[in-house]
Amino acid sequence: METPILEYDDAGAGEPVVLIHGLGGSANVWGAQRSTLSREFRVLCPDLPGCGRSKPAQGISIETLVDDIVAFLDHVDIASAHFAGHSLGSVIVQHLAVRYPGRVRRIALVGPIQVPTEAGLKGLRDRAQKARGGELTAIADATVQAGTAAQTQSERPELAAFVRELVMRQDPEAYARTCEALCALAPAAIDTLSCPTLVITGDQDPTAPPALARAIADRISGSRFAMLPACGHWAPIERARLVSTLLLEHYLGDNP
Repeated sequence: METPILEYDDAGAGEPVVLIHGLGGSANVWGAQRSTLSREFRVLCPDLPGCGRSKPAQGISIETLVDDIVAFLDHVDIASAHFAGHSLGSVIVQHLAVRYPGRVRRIALVGPIQVPTEAGLKGLRDRAQKARGGELTAIADATVQAGTAAQTQSERPELAAFVRELVMRQDPEAYARTCEALCALAPAAIDTLSCPTLVITGDQDPTAPPALARAIADRISGSRFAMLPACGHWAPIERARLVSTLLLEHYLGDNP
């Protein structure tokens, strides 16, 4: 099956940075980071299959999503790049860095997971079923309620509404297939990674709680860990300025 060419945003000039969104998102998750990083770098934000402007794919797995990103890099003639991935995007970045270390310079894992918990597996299966049953609005409401910080919901309702809109706009079948891809996920061998790595999570992130995210960071030699205050799972949106600053400092670092 031919790998789809992903639609994407492309801003700035310089060393390339590729930002990969998570389940229920699109390239627009990275709007604030694209604006900040493009002052120093060429920033590319692809829409994964069935998300944003990209057409759905017939088969979706973590392996095909990694292949999609590699095909995307080839399409835009980029040999290697810095990467950041949010949630599902962090999984893609981990597997990409393990499979294709020569194509990765520095990586950042935001709200990272390796494999879903048992509760997470049940939730993903339920969401797949609901998506196919036309219940994306219910999924979006639950995503906001459980996935964003209490302060986001009470003090920044426009950010919570943006998260809700992102999820509501998903292609139902592509969303369901991506949920099932996460259910079939095998962990990446991150112990083998040697690229400079930054791990970021929110103090109220139920998907990548601080202890889990720190454990991921501890397995990657020389990585840095940052925990964001008053932040749920949607850190690039909920703590946009802080995430932008952390990524900029990371990519501008002195290490090779």
